[in-house]
Amino acid sequence: MGCPSSFRMNSVGKKAGPIPLASRIGALNLGGVNSSLRSGCGLGQAPTNSGLAFILGRAPRGRLANQIPAEILNNPQLQAAIQVLPSNYNFEIPKTIWRIQQAQAKKVALQMPEGLLLFACTIVDILERFTEAEVMVMGDVTYGACCVDDFTARALGADFLVHYGHSCLVPMDTSAQDFRVLYVFVDIRIDTTHLLDSIRLTFPPASALALVSTIQFVSTLQAAAQELKAEYRVSVPQCKPLSPGEILGCTSPHLPKEVEAVVYLGDGRFHLESVMIANPSVPAYRYDPYSKVLSREQYDCQRMQANRQEAIAAARSAKSWGLILGTLGRQGSPKILEHLESRLRALGLPFMRLLLSEIFPSKLRLLPEVDVWVQVACPRLSIDWGTAFPKPLLTPYEAAVALRDISWQQPYPMDFYAGSSLGPWTVNHGRDRLLQHPGRLALAKVPERPARPFPAVACEACSCRDEEVAPLAP
Repeated sequence: MGCPSSFRMNSVGKKAGPIPLASRIGALNLGGVNSSLRSGCGLGQAPTNSGLAFILGRAPRGRLANQIPAEILNNPQLQAAIQVLPSNYNFEIPKTIWRIQQAQAKKVALQMPEGLLLFACTIVDILERFTEAEVMVMGDVTYGACCVDDFTARALGADFLVHYGHSCLVPMDTSAQDFRVLYVFVDIRIDTTHLLDSIRLTFPPASALALVSTIQFVSTLQAAAQELKAEYRVSVPQCKPLSPGEILGCTSPHLPKEVEAVVYLGDGRFHLESVMIANPSVPAYRYDPYSKVLSREQYDCQRMQANRQEAIAAARSAKSWGLILGTLGRQGSPKILEHLESRLRALGLPFMRLLLSEIFPSKLRLLPEVDVWVQVACPRLSIDWGTAFPKPLLTPYEAAVALRDISWQQPYPMDFYAGSSLGPWTVNHGRDRLLQHPGRLALAKVPERPARPFPAVACEACSCRDEEVAPLAP
């Protein structure tokens, strides 16, 4: 899996360095706290949403209840405090303060990936100065939105959780009055001019391109797609319930045959490999917004599939099965576990359950009587590291193949959180067909404003529920 072709350039073809962080972290006298912020505020004006919204829980409580008061948005002391954070990162501090006030939260937990932890102390200081809440940071590892850890937050006495850096993959029940969850995407602005120039220098006009990214760069991705549509046949694919253009390490769309290349905007390869596995015949490129490098990426899908088929073949002769439920946040799905249990019972196959926050080969070696393991945590554990385990380590999909519930699929499906997935061995199977009943997930159309594209999927706890995710990159 190498990168045979890569380059770094700026708009005139010269070498360019990494994008500056633009952080202005330093000493700042925040002064006194505005009493109106601490005691609650009147209602101000906020921009409207657009696109497709996922509304969780009861019927919408009205736009006015979700608008951020002008007393918060225009507070000079709060604006000065926010300036300490990087200017191209949107932590949505005003909305967070307003939501904490609305919930009358007393103890707030912050959860974020390791790449954002360096900003945690600053955010804690701001939130504690402008609300009445005590704020704490949850330092356990957070790999993705599937790791949102409301269980630990509740156990620590928190009544409000702010989850940074991921979309609302695991919706929370907003009907529970004693606990609230707010998802903050942390939209990151980047140099879109350099991205556009890199694409223009790489692909001839009229090429059919698919653009994908992680949630941090989705608003920039959609703006870039609008710019490129005059020169290219551009698509921003969607794998619902994700936002248009958003992909996960375990969930990516199957691209149409006419797509000639897929361009991933983001650092690292984990998410990109997901769309490469789902579309092995489509050339893949990665644009790193920090190094400003556009590279051609490779993935050995044939070798991966051969490894997985070998594990499935071994599982078919297994006498005893082990079912692992991931306990890292909400990573494990009890619904999938129950489905697997029912299938094994129907076939008369003995099994044991094992709860693990992290799955290591050394841990499973302690249970040699188990012939095959099925992990309900992250499919990529099996795909990426399955050969390192002493016994076959299957995904729920691979278990379905081993149990002959479904035939081997080509290409390999990356639909673990997709609403239109293959079967009940995925988290959101059948979600697209849910009826709009009170207290259940509903699809609602809201007015579209094409001049300002931004992530279209939202829920009551998401960054894009009340206002646009972030200003577009310059």
